[in-house]
Amino acid sequence: MLHLGMGIKKSQFIPITQVRPDAKGRVTLSKLTDGISSFNVSKDEDGRILLEPMVEIPAREKWLFENPKALASVRRGLADAKAGKTKSLGSFAKYVDEDDES
Repeated sequence: MLHLGMGIKKSQFIPITQVRPDAKGRVTLSKLTDGISSFNVSKDEDGRILLEPMVEIPAREKWLFENPKALASVRRGLADAKAGKTKSLGSFAKYVDEDDES
């Protein structure tokens, strides 16, 4: 893909459906938005509108995406788990503090 700046990449788009704005200029995307919390909206010089789907993460998890070393470690762990490269360390039940509800 070719980067065109501002995060926009030149790629192939596949027509999915045609929508019409209602009297207030709104369009409904329906099931196309499953799992999406918001969109970044861009417009090119030809008037084409690009909606880039976005998802939000809890603020308490933001640190992970700002820490490349930690994120790489999590990704390695997930890849290892997917490949079956794990070993049991036994039960951790003895470390549970039942008074701690958080």
